[in-house]
Amino acid sequence: MIRILDGFDGPRHDPLFDAMFRDRKRIFVDLLKWDVPVVRGTFEIDQFDGERAIYCIATDDAGRHLGSIRLLPTDRPHILATIFPGLCLGEVPQAANVWELSRGCLSPDLASGERLHVRNLLTTAVVEYALSRRIAAYTCIADFTWYGQILMLGWDCWPLGPRKKIGRSMTGALQIDIDATTPDKLRAADTYVPCRMVDLDAVVMGRA
Repeated sequence: MIRILDGFDGPRHDPLFDAMFRDRKRIFVDLLKWDVPVVRGTFEIDQFDGERAIYCIATDDAGRHLGSIRLLPTDRPHILATIFPGLCLGEVPQAANVWELSRGCLSPDLASGERLHVRNLLTTAVVEYALSRRIAAYTCIADFTWYGQILMLGWDCWPLGPRKKIGRSMTGALQIDIDATTPDKLRAADTYVPCRMVDLDAVVMGRA
């Protein structure tokens, strides 16, 4: 199941949010050693987590966090424009119909065979969300663990500039263009996963 949640009020207000932020800390801080804020020693929460963020969260039938990704409007502060504009050769893409994908996180508790499925589930969900909200493109920043995967998912995706070393890894910025043909492109690449989406308009749930 995919849940789309609007905004965030703070830790310990929702068990699913807490599980997501806990897994983000385990991945980004404990494993990848990112220098990012940690709240109460448990939750990875940064300055972009707030009321303007949209969260796409994959769960199992018991409501367990399997993976998630954050969407930010680019006409407001977001990571690429605020922290890493140098990853773009030209101007950072910013418009009401361009959003940023960030904090893509797969639960470290997933078995190896589950990771690909949850990745594709989240990919499908952000495409369907974009089509439902007239989002024409996403931008994102990806390190070496994700950069090649994002390019190969089947959608129209291209680099915004050359990769640079940030911290311990080569990192680059990408733009993903979304239109009505994108779901079929994912199907052709075998990365489209039909899914139940909640907290979206009925027309969107009918697409899944």
